[in-house]
Amino acid sequence: MVAYLTDELVRQGHEVTLFASGDSRTCANLVPACRQALRLDPDVREHIPYHAMMLEQVKRLAGRFDVLHFHTDLLHFPVFSGTGHATLTTLHGRQDLFELREFYTTFPDMPLVSISDAQRAPIPSATFAGTVLHGLPADLLAPSFRPAGDYLAFLGRISPEKGVDRAIEIARAAGMPLKIAAKVDRADEAYFRERIAPLLNTAGVKFIGEINDGQKARFLGEAAALLFPIDWPEPFGLVMIEAMACATPVLAFDRGSVREVIDQGVTGCIVANVREAIQVVRWTSQLDRKAVRRRFEQRFTTRRMADAYLRLYRTLIAQRSRDNVIPMARALAVRPGVEQWQIQPSA
Repeated sequence: MVAYLTDELVRQGHEVTLFASGDSRTCANLVPACRQALRLDPDVREHIPYHAMMLEQVKRLAGRFDVLHFHTDLLHFPVFSGTGHATLTTLHGRQDLFELREFYTTFPDMPLVSISDAQRAPIPSATFAGTVLHGLPADLLAPSFRPAGDYLAFLGRISPEKGVDRAIEIARAAGMPLKIAAKVDRADEAYFRERIAPLLNTAGVKFIGEINDGQKARFLGEAAALLFPIDWPEPFGLVMIEAMACATPVLAFDRGSVREVIDQGVTGCIVANVREAIQVVRWTSQLDRKAVRRRFEQRFTTRRMADAYLRLYRTLIAQRSRDNVIPMARALAVRPGVEQWQIQPSA
């Protein structure tokens, strides 16, 4: 999302500086925080020192920017709280954790952005500037209006909350093949080996493994429908809009953000359990794929996402220009236009 957002802001003519790994491909001005993405560096065992060093770089250069936009979870809060800088923090993970109940209220001057309204429900006292749903470049994934495959797709990671076992059950009951493109994180290796691997021997189930962005268009586009049988408070669910970009309808369980992403009967079907999913899976696969793609273009492009963030940036700039005379809650209601400014989304 940081890559898509920064590139779209640059495309619209804004000056953007990105603090990220040195191997990042970006249209923005890049300030490298490390030589390569940490998860790809075999020598890196602890991420926090690198994030701390990156925040030090941001702090030293902060005076150059009108807005500091963070995607760094929690570490930057004590560094920038009370500094007077215009900051915005996008929350990307689940917020129903016990440890977070009092965290955000400790930093009331650090406005937040949720990626769905459902995400912010566990922390109603936090200072939210708004909700901005994710977006993808309109040309990232080509739509398939006449898919050649008559299979169901599962795309994501293998973990209990993602529900690949439920996807297998649904596909078997519906008599449809299932293709699984999923990675197995180290933390989930035992779960995969003990609970999921035995199910992969089922007739009609094909485990592909992890795929890259270049392979997603064909995998999702050729599918009759995407199965999203989650069992956790999903903050957003990017794979749902990836499927929509490919014109593929989505069958999803009613958890977290799902009702904010799927338009019932247009881009997919929302169900409560496996039994309901089995009943409607064929119907879901027959939805108008052109309508699915149209709705993606209306709601989930990077241009729409960037425009929403720009409105929040302008509000923050206006609030800072008034020297904090009015409280943050009132400032967030202001929507004046600002012509010249810089944006710095932090990695």
